[in-house]
Amino acid sequence: MKRIFAIVAALAIEAPLGGLASQASPAARTLFAWVPLSRLETSTQAEPVVVKDAPTPADSKGVADAPPEGVINISSEQIEAQEIKLALVEKGVIARRLSVPGTIALDMDLVARVPGRVVGTVTQMRKRLGDPVSQGEVVAVLDSREVADAKSEYLTAAVAFDLRKTMFERAEILWGKKISAEQQYLQARATYLEAELRLDLARQKLSALKLDPAEVEKAAKQESNLKSGVSSLREYEIRSLISGRVIERKVDVGTLIGSQGDPPDLYTVADLSMVWVEIALATTDLDVIAEGQTVVITSGRNSGARGVGQIIFISPLVDPDTRSARVIAQIDNKESIWRPGSTVTASIVIKEEPVEVLVPRAALQTIGGEQVVFVRTPNGFQRRVVTTGRSDEQNVEITSGLSAGEQIAVKNTFLLKAELGKGE
Repeated sequence: MKRIFAIVAALAIEAPLGGLASQASPAARTLFAWVPLSRLETSTQAEPVVVKDAPTPADSKGVADAPPEGVINISSEQIEAQEIKLALVEKGVIARRLSVPGTIALDMDLVARVPGRVVGTVTQMRKRLGDPVSQGEVVAVLDSREVADAKSEYLTAAVAFDLRKTMFERAEILWGKKISAEQQYLQARATYLEAELRLDLARQKLSALKLDPAEVEKAAKQESNLKSGVSSLREYEIRSLISGRVIERKVDVGTLIGSQGDPPDLYTVADLSMVWVEIALATTDLDVIAEGQTVVITSGRNSGARGVGQIIFISPLVDPDTRSARVIAQIDNKESIWRPGSTVTASIVIKEEPVEVLVPRAALQTIGGEQVVFVRTPNGFQRRVVTTGRSDEQNVEITSGLSAGEQIAVKNTFLLKAELGKGE
């Protein structure tokens, strides 16, 4: 810097002296040439100013606001936004399970076919595939001569019975008063008993066709009052035997049924509120299972459906080709989660052991080679090193580092692990 000032000063002096130097004698010019440049530099020097960097707000507050090691400050809104699920630490049970593949099947105790019962022609099909059905609800109507004959026979027998009964009662009174001969009384009685027998036979035919005699008489009286000329004697209503949903529709309107070679059923109705899980179990595993054991069913779909069932049947026979036995578990399906025909994983609970502190596997994270959980604090979470013990597919026992009643994160804990890694 001094050198620069000296050069500038020399240039400033050279300008006025240039003329003199040109007019001066050679000796004078020589004098100017030998003047040292250092003589032209000013002797007065300013003290250098040292500027110190002012501390930035981050530097002045960073040390004071940094959370302690292992602490994550996060608001409740952020916890909810990141879908971090919380749960209380509780006692639980570690279960030893045998996992095998299975298939969802219909509960055969809750499946019913809707037969035609009589020879006739389908005139109405009132249900479509998937429609709900109530027990006793009319699902189809047939036009049947067989039904018409059965109804007519009953109505005729009923009228004849009423007449023979009246004649018998009158003959009985007359014979009691000795007005008529005993032979007339006995003949009236025999006729009455014959009419009663015919009526009973006609009533049994209606019962075999699932027809109510009272309903038949009521319909006949209504038709006679209306005098429409249209008879409903040929109509035969087919009703569902159980409540459920239509899973098969086997005929259409106009189809002949009931004769040899005709379709025997109109619908198949199934109650899907309960389903079966069919399992083929190897003979080596049969000794550790029993009827009544709990089975945890999980789906292979992305939904991750999960349910709990119970073994209701273990076949006493072993398939000679596969060397496996058929095992059936029953599971609740009121939410229509399980679809018959789909494959699942069945975990049979073989043994259960109670533990004092149990947490889900998803609550654990590995940091620096240590197993940790994140305990909820008023301002966020605190990393807590724990010691694990026994475990199963879903849960892990904690032997030290955590107590029952504490609240921890059990879902999306990897987000907390990543947040903790930012400060390291």
